[in-house]
Amino acid sequence: MISGTLGSFATTALRYKAWKKEYQTTRFLQHNNIGIGGGFTCLERDRKHVVNTASEQSFESEPGAYDSKSIWNPVTKALDAFYRFSRPHTVIGTALSILSVSLLAVEKLSDLSPLFFTGVLEAVVAALFMNIYIVGLNQLSDIEIDKINKPYLPLASGEYSFTTGVAIVASFSVLSFWLGWIVGSWPLFWALFVSFVLGTAYSINLPMLRWKRSAVIAAMCILAVRAVIVQLAFFLHMQTHVYKRPAVFSRPLIFATAFMSFFSVVIALFKDIPDIEGDKVFGIQSFSVRLGQKRVFWICVSLLEMAYGVALMVGAASPNLWSKVITGLGHAILASLLWYRAKSIDLKSKPAITSFYMFIWKLFYAEYFLIPLVR
Repeated sequence: MISGTLGSFATTALRYKAWKKEYQTTRFLQHNNIGIGGGFTCLERDRKHVVNTASEQSFESEPGAYDSKSIWNPVTKALDAFYRFSRPHTVIGTALSILSVSLLAVEKLSDLSPLFFTGVLEAVVAALFMNIYIVGLNQLSDIEIDKINKPYLPLASGEYSFTTGVAIVASFSVLSFWLGWIVGSWPLFWALFVSFVLGTAYSINLPMLRWKRSAVIAAMCILAVRAVIVQLAFFLHMQTHVYKRPAVFSRPLIFATAFMSFFSVVIALFKDIPDIEGDKVFGIQSFSVRLGQKRVFWICVSLLEMAYGVALMVGAASPNLWSKVITGLGHAILASLLWYRAKSIDLKSKPAITSFYMFIWKLFYAEYFLIPLVR
């Protein structure tokens, strides 16, 4: 019994010593690890430092997490600047008009062959290159005016230097002529050449040139390119070069040329309405400067409504019922939308006028969806 008592006592003593040693160790750690001001302990701080260091090393070991953003930002900015420089509404209009007119040369379903799409692609790419030359040259000639009228354009805003603009314009003109030459289509080449001459004479500030200073001559330049050259030359490119057929001037082609003559005059007049401030400062005698914004606005609306009226009569005279219905209904809807928007516009608001001008371009695009259906 005595031995059992002694054994129990010894066990208790050993447990006490172990507890005391653990307590002293704990107190020592607490005493030495308390941060200033009751902050993180040294162990916690060290652990945080290790974690942060590991995170930084991991981040640095994956440069794509940062570099991808730093690489893509300049690329995105460059693309955005070129997008604005190319004047995308004119690019879309050019592409749609060529595709639409090319469809007028299609006589049967088998004509929609790879040959057709190759011919369209050749014409569209060459024309878009020339389009960028023309709008780019206009911006190079109008830097000071655009600082007032269109300060968001790359040359006016300073994103592009004058040298950069010249390089882009020269490159695209050369590419356009080169493509037109190797394709070997004379209608395509002459369309590019005449567009080059008129576009240059319209914008460049040289003696006897800069025809945009005259409202009448400026309108005639735009009419010649948008109404006559686009319809006739690109149709003949498909008809004679691609399909190797004799040149003909069909009823739909004559309608397209006449209708787009109205539309081109409207675009030529309307484009100067939002730019009246800069034109006044730099002596550009546009119709908006000479007649006033409101009067020119309603002249444009009236011309378009007249064109839609003629289109309704042409559609009604078609021998094909489906053509009568689709073109008649389509033109009636477009005429109604135009009148509705025109009645609600605030002519004292430049953003509202600019928005309406872009709406005119949307009507322009829509017409090219209807033109191939005129039969």
